[in-house]
Amino acid sequence: MKTERAPEGEFDYVIVGAGTAGCVLANRLSEDPDVRVLLLEAGGQDDYHWIHIPVGYLYCIGNPRTDWLYKTQPEAALNGRALSYPRGRVLGGSSSINGMIYMRGQREDYDGWAQATGDAGWSWNSVLPIFRRSEDHHAGESEAHGAGGYWRVEKQRLSWEILDAFARAAQENGIASTDDFNRGDNSGVGYFEVNQKRGVRWNASKAFLRPALSRPNLAVVTGAHTRRVIVEGRRATGVEYRLGDSAHNAVHIARARAEVLLASGAVNSPQLLELSGIGDGRRLAALGIDVVHDLRGVGENLQDHLQLRMAFRVDGVRTLNTLAAHWWGKLAIGAEYALFRRGPMSMAPSQLGAFANSDPAVRRSGDPALARPDLEYHVQPLSLDRFGEPLHRFNAFTASVCHLRPTSRGSIHVTSADPGSAPAIAPNYLSTEHDRRVAANALRLTRRIAAAPALARYRPEEILPGPRYRSEAELVEAAGAVGTTIFHPVGTCRMGRDDDPDAVVDSRLRVRGIAGLRVVDASVMPTITSGNTNSPTLMIAERASDMIRADRRAARESGAVRADVAVPI
Repeated sequence: MKTERAPEGEFDYVIVGAGTAGCVLANRLSEDPDVRVLLLEAGGQDDYHWIHIPVGYLYCIGNPRTDWLYKTQPEAALNGRALSYPRGRVLGGSSSINGMIYMRGQREDYDGWAQATGDAGWSWNSVLPIFRRSEDHHAGESEAHGAGGYWRVEKQRLSWEILDAFARAAQENGIASTDDFNRGDNSGVGYFEVNQKRGVRWNASKAFLRPALSRPNLAVVTGAHTRRVIVEGRRATGVEYRLGDSAHNAVHIARARAEVLLASGAVNSPQLLELSGIGDGRRLAALGIDVVHDLRGVGENLQDHLQLRMAFRVDGVRTLNTLAAHWWGKLAIGAEYALFRRGPMSMAPSQLGAFANSDPAVRRSGDPALARPDLEYHVQPLSLDRFGEPLHRFNAFTASVCHLRPTSRGSIHVTSADPGSAPAIAPNYLSTEHDRRVAANALRLTRRIAAAPALARYRPEEILPGPRYRSEAELVEAAGAVGTTIFHPVGTCRMGRDDDPDAVVDSRLRVRGIAGLRVVDASVMPTITSGNTNSPTLMIAERASDMIRADRRAARESGAVRADVAVPI
């Protein structure tokens, strides 16, 4: 049932947020016909046509219909710039506006989570079957991939001469070709696989929510702005929400007999916890918020991938810049998509990917034990001054490179007790010497690739940030001038061991100190994955669904009235 009206009665599970994680939870939990599930989404339905046309991300990011329009605080290392910080505000969440890249990350990411939490269930060998269960891979079932699942993964339906040349240039710099970034070691260069189905975006709403909408035990409410979690004693018992943006609208209460599940993402889940009085007690008290539970890690540990955009003018090859420069080019692009679901309108924001190590000594050594990639390239057959502005009128390509495992840490915190106020987002990019060194090395590597023989015939000329940046200090300055988010915030409600005072949730994603409350989204990652973060978030929700259902079965067998009776501390 999908509605914009407040449903009646109590539910077993109340899920806040219908993004990637929330759609998965709603599907998996409602598979049990004897439970009632309520899914609350502040945004609207995913019926905007630009959500589904892959190139439509250009019209969804920065659009209040589909994006929360957040901004960061001014970032010192980015020359005081405040960045736009897109987050999906629609069914499907950020999977409705993102780059559609299917990426799991690296084996070591998950083995690190297992070590940080003391839970082997988060190791690569444990989570790989969960990734495979969700997946419907274009090549069918294999040791690495699944078939028949909800999450469609396909090859892209286009290629570009300039990107093929970049791939060869990367190989000339020791980055081997690969046809699969998702076997646990994503080293190499190749075209990304994408979450599309026959040239159309495949978001989490289509994949997981729509198949469950006919179930009578699932209610979905859009336009529902959750104000706070209701905590009685030491247990979460429901949430307060309004229908619509107006502060004058009536407040509704949704009761949860078993659990409240926050799936609002790395920005909104810590915001909701703090608005509910769960967070650093001194910070909350100073804002006039009654402290329910002092939990200092809420909103801390923010990690994100900062991308450094380098653009190169080229000759003798067609790119999107000139292909889309005239009405007849646009007409041809539109006709190709309308007839065949192919061409530039089917393309993800980035088509070609490459993973490499930033340290030149490691690359020279050729030692595979040292060569774990810490850089990811997103390469596009286009260029522009900044996102949202027109393409340049000359042919060019952009090679955006991001540091996969930054050591900089930021925060997200509420600034008032008003649920309608945006939180303060402070990523704190390039705040460590390590991150600055990797940024400088990343720019150097990009220049070496651009100077390789495979690209020589196109005479690449660096136009962004520009060749004048040469020394280490100048390259760090350049990184600050061109760096921007690649939209991968994680870690603000991180999981950890019981003796870790900064962990917000335990390894089963239960909020420490409050029964009946879990966080299930990218905010629980202890460390960011080495790649795009959407599919890892989906895996987290799949594993959480298993744990929640197992806890319910255990509670029944023990005779407990509610699931999750124990309060994690």
